[in-house]
Amino acid sequence: MQIYKVLRRPEWQILRQNRKSAGAPVDVADGFVHFSALDQLAETLAKHFAGEQDLMLVSVEADRLGDALRWEPSRGGALFPHLYRDMHLSDVVWAQPIAVEDGVHILPPGLS
Repeated sequence: MQIYKVLRRPEWQILRQNRKSAGAPVDVADGFVHFSALDQLAETLAKHFAGEQDLMLVSVEADRLGDALRWEPSRGGALFPHLYRDMHLSDVVWAQPIAVEDGVHILPPGLS
């Protein structure tokens, strides 16, 4: 199963340069890297990235993360994937920019 991380371009560049990252400032503050399942992505983008451009969508294979990945309740009791270690560049299956049209984030083809 694929899970997804939305990164701002500088956060993506840090992951690429250092080959690992503790995530965005909210991830560092919370002590884990926030991910979303496919059916949670639109809400995540709308709630946490409204009005932002130059975002990257990173896909990770959940099964490869082992015990460091936990599905925990969040908004309204929905279970969200949280990674309790740094995200490694080697975890990334693919990364693509997120387009914005008329202020709305457009997921890459095949995901919407």
